[in-house]
Amino acid sequence: MPDDRHEKAAEEARRDLERLKDQGEVVGTSAMARAAKKARDHYSASDAPENDPAEIWGRRIARVLSAAFAMVLIWWLVNFLLN
Repeated sequence: MPDDRHEKAAEEARRDLERLKDQGEVVGTSAMARAAKKARDHYSASDAPENDPAEIWGRRIARVLSAAFAMVLIWWLVNFLLN
């Protein structure tokens, strides 16, 4: 009788672990994947209306230029502070 209870509890625990394994994901990997997807969506202008190519390309160009400007500005600031 006690073995049946332990066996049932062990089986239930195995099922719960399998369910969690199927549903869960590694925390660091999922955070990195979400950040990469967010950046990709941002720079590809996925929030722009799909039927307006000028709006899409305008947003893409502006976002890439702003990122390049930010990098140049950071480089200049580091260069200025080190000299």
